[in-house]
Amino acid sequence: MKIWEFAKVNGSSIKVDNWISDTIGIVDGGCMYSTLFKHPAAGPKDYEIMLSMFPQENYRTLTHITMYLDDVPGSSAQAADFLAKKEINILNSGSLNGISDTVIVWKLMADMNFAGEGEILLESFKSLKAASDPSVSKIKRIEIKPAEIGRLFKGKVEETGKEEIRRGYPITIRNGCFDIGEVYGDILGDLDGKNVLITMDADSWICSITLFKEDTKLVKVAIEIPDCPGSITQTLSVIADWNVNLISVFSKVKVCYETMSLELVMDIGKSTMTASEIRDALPKAIGSLNGIFTLKEFVELI
Repeated sequence: MKIWEFAKVNGSSIKVDNWISDTIGIVDGGCMYSTLFKHPAAGPKDYEIMLSMFPQENYRTLTHITMYLDDVPGSSAQAADFLAKKEINILNSGSLNGISDTVIVWKLMADMNFAGEGEILLESFKSLKAASDPSVSKIKRIEIKPAEIGRLFKGKVEETGKEEIRRGYPITIRNGCFDIGEVYGDILGDLDGKNVLITMDADSWICSITLFKEDTKLVKVAIEIPDCPGSITQTLSVIADWNVNLISVFSKVKVCYETMSLELVMDIGKSTMTASEIRDALPKAIGSLNGIFTLKEFVELI
């Protein structure tokens, strides 16, 4: 599953495409909380903005709950009632009938009353289930684990390599856009037309916006390669020899055991070769590899 996209800043706003916003629950009129980080001097990344619809002070009590329910009328209502009676607040959630099964899988992000309450919740459920209590008759199983969103936002330089600069006040999403300049314009300056990388963490319902350093030169490359062991290794080895830094790698099968597509976004800013020189050299370089390798796309993003 591809969990990122590249986009351009329009003025000081960035639009999050529907496939990401729908996945992590960004809605027009909703509020996003954010934190700005500064990346270290080495590497192509400059600043990163982490976005969440949950306030930072709630991170310790945010919890993933997965409920397995009988696929019968009233099961979801019973599950919601079980949590409500424990005064547990359901936040973002999604449910789906299990494939080839008669079970509904309901995945929730919930706000517990206090950290560690999940164990108490499980014990209560097991006790009711053992007693054949009708209040949980349609609930098969419950799984709980801490969301641990806070670890993604901690800006300890010695651990993550990036430093927390500022926590922004909540911003309203308008027309699917987050206005970067409204909160961080005094730090980031003019952003109009700049390329950014948007990455999502679907499980945690968050995403990040990465801005690149001025000397970063991004290129998107699409190559058709054999669907066999070693094909990706051969391709990436060619690029590594040109002192190119990979930003993202995405592969998918086109014809099983025959052909696959490989999409790369790479930073050529520190390469001794220009974009046009790499564009000219790449077909010849991959043409000498073991198998049929074909360059399908070469686009400069910055």
